[in-house]
Parts: sequence; structure tokens; C-alpha cells
Amino acid sequence: MKKILISGLLTGAVLLSACTDDEQDVLTAGDFPAEDPELIDHFPETVFYEIFIRAFYDSTGDGIGDIPGMTSQLDYLEELGVEGIWLMPFHPSPTYHGYDVTDYYDINPDYGTMDDFRTFIDEANDRGIKVLMDFVVNHSSREHPWFEEATSDPDSEYRDWYIWADEDTNLSERGEWGQNMWHGTEPNQYMSVFWEGMPDLNMDNPDVREEIYTIGEFWLDDVGVDGFRLDAAKHIYPGEEEKNHEFWREFSSEMEAVKDDVFILGEVWAPAQVTGPYLDGGLHSTFNFDLAEDFIQAARREGNARLVSSYLNTLERFDQFSDSYIESTFLTNHDINRVMTQLSGNEDRMRMAASLLLSFPGSPFVYYGEEIGMEGSKPDEHIREPMLWYEERESGQTSWINPRHNLDEDGASVEQMQGDPESLWSHYQTWIHLRRSEPALLYGDLLEAKTEADGIISLIRKTEDESLLILHNMSDEEVSVSVADEDNVNRLYYTDVDDITYNDRTITLPPYSSAILN
Repeated sequence: MKKILISGLLTGAVLLSACTDDEQDVLTAGDFPAEDPELIDHFPETVFYEIFIRAFYDSTGDGIGDIPGMTSQLDYLEELGVEGIWLMPFHPSPTYHGYDVTDYYDINPDYGTMDDFRTFIDEANDRGIKVLMDFVVNHSSREHPWFEEATSDPDSEYRDWYIWADEDTNLSERGEWGQNMWHGTEPNQYMSVFWEGMPDLNMDNPDVREEIYTIGEFWLDDVGVDGFRLDAAKHIYPGEEEKNHEFWREFSSEMEAVKDDVFILGEVWAPAQVTGPYLDGGLHSTFNFDLAEDFIQAARREGNARLVSSYLNTLERFDQFSDSYIESTFLTNHDINRVMTQLSGNEDRMRMAASLLLSFPGSPFVYYGEEIGMEGSKPDEHIREPMLWYEERESGQTSWINPRHNLDEDGASVEQMQGDPESLWSHYQTWIHLRRSEPALLYGDLLEAKTEADGIISLIRKTEDESLLILHNMSDEEVSVSVADEDNVNRLYYTDVDDITYNDRTITLPPYSSAILN
């Protein structure tokens, strides 16, 4: 058994409570305190859930997930504790994923109708759940009427809506990850950062910008979404960061004029020194891809004593550009191999990754099926396999693709896990609800609590009125932690296993467990 000394913790902190263990019971897994309505509505520092509609829930029996099916599962999301939803693209598109849009003002008929979507928004709002939509600003589909007219008529008003090669263009130019940048044949050779099916829009054209703002206004004001997840935010002007920053500042200003509490979240897949400037009057938040990898590595390696200090260094970088940004944290999403696959099916490590995600500051995003330990690896289609609702095939289960993963008859499903207080699903539910009832967990500052062993990751979450010490034993060994006498930690507040003990200022954590003290 390891024994570690933690010193210098919480000195001078204001306690949430001065109760001892005898005066107040310790919360355990599956048990959480009454929630504060003001915290539940503390948007956008909320827990979001990413949904790929096609894979989520099928209400018609055609095997394809749809909007009415998703609406029917809002009670499930509310029970889990979800306060916000990020929807992957739902516009008409020639592809299964929808990132090549053919009509920005409509709904993919595979998913339903605009009336269905308005009903979904109303039902989500009734439950206090916010909705972000994926807004693909960087490019359209090559099958969009704009592009079709631009290629068929050189005098079309849409010709300048795209970026065309001229005699000075280097047609051999390669992109950031070595991909071809130029596609098509003369005289219609066009730029596309991602692939030939998604031609880039020309944001130097004021008509294009105005159309983008009009689309945003339509979904915010007329339909009622609460914000946008902005796809490929750093590729609007490939390699021209200053122009990207300027564009997003203008975009945010336009959207805030429509909805003052709009949440504008950008996909900027880059280190902190690149993402930071996007927060300077532009995006309200960016996804932290580096932190996601650090969380998973900490779970895989069963510890990382530098995790908190490294993240604090990132926040210091961001503080140079904004004093009001929100960190959007996650473990994986639709572009990255699923957590359980990365952790080789080890549920103990999966739980610890989730505990890290939900105890750190920011706005955590949970990818659908993550809460039941679904697996998946590249190609992308197999990271987006059908959500597993039932042990047996029943109505509602999608079949849009034949899965390669999650095939074991003993595999995860909502039906198996939802009623089990010791399941991974219940682990997620407990941590999510803890965030909804503790201001320090929801929006408190992050402070470092140093330890002397890699197996323990410790952190402090602090507001003016309370401080919480959070300890995660990432390892497969029992660990005892001695807390210095001068530290203002009086009692256990939460333990996720029953046999965590705290006596004589020493806490003993079994393998793969977490505790909160105040």
C-alpha cells in the first residue's frame, strides 16, 4: 500500500460546511444531493451530450435515427443529467455524416421535418436542456445549388462564392496534413481543404458572409437553437490565422446581436498557443483536444502528477486573450476512436477518465454511448455506430450500418446499465448530478494540490464561498493520503466506492476510486 503526504492544501479556504462525518452522511455512488435550480440553468457551464441523429433512436422502423426518436429520449437525457445537446449536422446532404450541406435552411428528410425539429427544441427547452447545432461554415456540398450554378455558368452571381484556381495557383499545393487542396478540372478547379465533395466558401466575398449571418439568424431567432458548434473553425482562411480571428469576431458580433446569450463554440484542433487568440473577442469557447488526450493518457498510464499543472498553464495562455471564455472539455468525439477502445476495454480506467472529465472545470461534452462504454475505431463510420439501447434488438434501435464493435452479447446497453447503481452509466449520472449541485464543481477555479505519487491526481475547485479537494486514485493499488494538520479539510463529502475511509486526517482510497473532501 502506498502512503502519500499532501501538504499545503486549502489553506485559508472558505469551507462549504464545517460538519464532521458524524453530523452529515457521506455521499456515495448513485447518491447525490438536491440540485440547485440556479446551477442547473448555469448555461453554458453545463454538461453537453453529442448526438449523431442517424445512430441515436429510430422512431419509424427504417433503421435510421430521426428527430422524433431523439425527442422521445429527452427524458433519458434529463435523467442522466444532461443540460445541453450538440447535434451533428442535420441538414440535407448527399453523405451519411452531413458535413457537406446542400440546404442550410432545411432538415434532412431521413431525419424528419422542420416541424419535428421545432417540436424537439420545445421539448428540450421544457426540460431546461439547451441545443447547439453543428454549423458548417467553411464549405458547402459540391451538390449545393450555389456550387452547381457556379460551375455551370461562369457569369453566375455564385461564381465568386467559391475559390477558383488561376494562372498563378500552385495546383500541387498540399494542406496541413498533406492532402490535396485543389480539385476539379479547368476551368473549374476549386479549393477544398477536406475533400473534393466539400468546396470551400470564399469568405472574402461580403455576400457570402452576409448569407452565413442570415443562416445563423434563422436558426437562432426563427427556430430557437441556443448556439453553434462551428466546424473547421481554423480553416476559413487556411494558414491565415489573423483573418480567421477577424472573421470569427465579426460572426460573434452578428450572432450576439440576434441572441445575447448565444454560445459560440469552435472546433480549433490545435495547441493552446494557436487556439488562444480565437477567444479574443471571437469564439466563446474552443474544444481542448490536448486535454482530452491527457485525460485518456492519465487513465491508460494510471496517473499523471503533472496533469493539473499542465492544464493550468493552458488556462494562463487563454487568460491573455479573454477573461470570459468557457473551456469545452471532452474525452472523445465523432472524429476520434472511442474512449473504451483506446483503453482496451478496461472499465476501471474508463471510469477514471470520466471522473477526471467531470471534476475539471469547463463545459464537459459526452459523446453518445460513452456513458455505457460503447467501443469504436476508425474508419469514422465505426466510431458512429448505433446507440445500444437494449440487450435484444427492439424498436428504436438503429441499424444504419452493420457494426464492427459492441457485438458481444454481454456488451453494454442502456437497458443493462440504467438500473444498476454500480454501472458505468450510474457513475456518469452521479458525477453529472454532483456538478449540478455544487457551485465549486460547476464553475469554481482550478487550483493545484501537489502529491508525491503519479497514481494520485489531486485538484482543488474553489469559489468565494467553498473549496473542494478532489482525489483520484488512478492506479490498481490502494493508496493512503495524509492531509496536513493546517489544511482546512474536515470531512469526506463524496466517495464513489464504499470502502474509502478518512480517519485521523488520513484518507485511504482503494484502486480506481475518487473522493471529494471539504
